[in-house]
Amino acid sequence: MAAPVSLQVEFGGGAELLFDGVKKHQVTLPCQPEPCEYQNLLDNSKERNKAGDIRNLLKWIKQNLLKERPELFMQGESVRPGILVLINDADWELMGELDYKLQDQDNVLFISTLHGG
Repeated sequence: MAAPVSLQVEFGGGAELLFDGVKKHQVTLPCQPEPCEYQNLLDNSKERNKAGDIRNLLKWIKQNLLKERPELFMQGESVRPGILVLINDADWELMGELDYKLQDQDNVLFISTLHGG
């Protein structure tokens, strides 16, 4: 089994308003079984179970932290265009986006660039 992963998850640029105004959350993702080797050989798609990736973090955030208007934060299984994602101060596009394997003590920051006017 995979070990639980502790992360700091932050929201800024107005995104925190969707999370009861709380900017910083200390999160421990529960451990989930690793996919077996045989299953990995059969399933090379990106749909297989990846317990500790950003994709599953976003699902967890939606189920546990997001308080209102999920359409302003999520689009499909990813964040909406206009939400910047930084992993340990680096753009998630450089880290593999949804497939980035989370490490213990990572800092994941979501910044909204979407503003009314």
